[in-house]
Amino acid sequence: MVVLSASVCTRQGKALVSRQFVEMNRLRVEGLLAAFPKLVGISKQHTYVETDTVRYVYQPLENNLYLLLITTKASNIVEDLGTLRLLAKVVPDVSGGLQEHTINDHAFDLIFAFDEVLTAGGYKEEATLSSIRTNLLMDSHEEKIHNALQQSKQDAARAEMQKKAKNLHEQKIRQTFGQSGGQPMGSMEGFGGGGMPGQGSMFDQFQEQEQQPVQDYNPYAALQKPNAPAPAAPKVLAKSGMKLGGMGSTGKKDSLMAAMAAEDNLFPIAGGKGGGADLGFGSAIAPPPAAPSTPLSLSLEEKISVNMNREGAVESCEVKGILNLTANTDVGAAAVVAVNKAQLPPAFNYATHPKVDKKAYESKGVLSLKGGKGFPVGRGVGILRWSYNNEDAAPISINCWPEEEGGGRINVNIEMELTRTDLVLHDVNILLPLGTAEPPAIESIDGQYKHDPNAGMMCWHFDVVDANTNSSGALEFSVSGNNPEAFFPIQIGFMSQTLLCPVTITAVTNSSSGASIPNSTIQSLTPENYQVA
Repeated sequence: MVVLSASVCTRQGKALVSRQFVEMNRLRVEGLLAAFPKLVGISKQHTYVETDTVRYVYQPLENNLYLLLITTKASNIVEDLGTLRLLAKVVPDVSGGLQEHTINDHAFDLIFAFDEVLTAGGYKEEATLSSIRTNLLMDSHEEKIHNALQQSKQDAARAEMQKKAKNLHEQKIRQTFGQSGGQPMGSMEGFGGGGMPGQGSMFDQFQEQEQQPVQDYNPYAALQKPNAPAPAAPKVLAKSGMKLGGMGSTGKKDSLMAAMAAEDNLFPIAGGKGGGADLGFGSAIAPPPAAPSTPLSLSLEEKISVNMNREGAVESCEVKGILNLTANTDVGAAAVVAVNKAQLPPAFNYATHPKVDKKAYESKGVLSLKGGKGFPVGRGVGILRWSYNNEDAAPISINCWPEEEGGGRINVNIEMELTRTDLVLHDVNILLPLGTAEPPAIESIDGQYKHDPNAGMMCWHFDVVDANTNSSGALEFSVSGNNPEAFFPIQIGFMSQTLLCPVTITAVTNSSSGASIPNSTIQSLTPENYQVA
């Protein structure tokens, strides 16, 4: 089959979108489209009409619109009709409707979609509606790097502003108490507390933190929705953070929460010289990343977004994963990465980078650039992505029941259950708003908790949650109040080194010699947005 042109036109022959797949001048295209309405009027019972030179294959759409293929007379009409049916599904899916204004608004998107169905020369591709959607939604790696640079600049400016505001606040406190060089004492009953590493038990450290000087650190960073760029550009953000004194992800949190935290001195000991704490549960701040020791670095990262209702049922769940490759030397740039494609579950959707040799991946499960080119040195590149949309991917279920018990108090029962026993979750934090600064009266608890009176929140914490340890837990407490809605939304944070999609690196070899290339591989699963509302 040879398709000369694919168009969406009106009943009068006015072209809204027209894509040519062979060399044709504008006058000829307009002449062919202008002749179409007259031919349709002659043979209304058919889906095609012929002239001396071309064949019109068409399908009526809504609102007096037509989807029209102009082909050669020697073209296979059966294949042309199959192409027409596929395009009839693509047009409303891409444009969002079959009105003239929606077609005009999405003209370029329709042209890109037509190019996914038909190649240059007018030959049909083996494409489906789902594969066309995937290709049209493919993200740009260069765009993400640009956005990362812009975001890092904004984060740096915001962090510097908050640091200066905190210094001014401390100066006012020193003047109020008439102390010449002392530091203000923080009322640290909230998150983020923690003494120096190795001094007493964890809760002893929480009690001693009121006597420690405060430093710049954000105790809420672990549970805030990350605005960091794609994993392909981690070095950009790390450098910006170091320039501003190790503020880390301070600039990525909600500005109101940041102002509250700075205003009330909710900062534990942390920074470049001392140990730190994450949400007040003793997790040390990671040291700066060391220089790469292998020619190639690989990272498999998954982000999960989950929305649950208050009875523990999952309303939406989406998993997105990416395999990033960073060539540290010229040896690593010549790498060919093999994965266990034959063992990957078909329920996931997979997509390679447009510059990756797709045929080699489909046939052999290897990932390399087209034309034998090497990967860029010193810059991360996403070479494989996968996604999954099903409620069975959610690893944790939360069931929360706040009930009024009279006397201006509310009794709250919360249950946590690990629904994916194949995962091992670390640093599980369940953040509950209380709607009051009063501390909760704990009736029973599995795990640990901390209370922040200034933010009116409580953190329920587990160091490890897996099939053998803390696979389920319950918390019961009462607190003053009369509004059960105040305890929502509940946010959940964790990290895991086990992926939901069992992607495995089976081999990393040199593209020329086939020799094995030393490499370092890390993998992580973290929530992008995990809440109960």
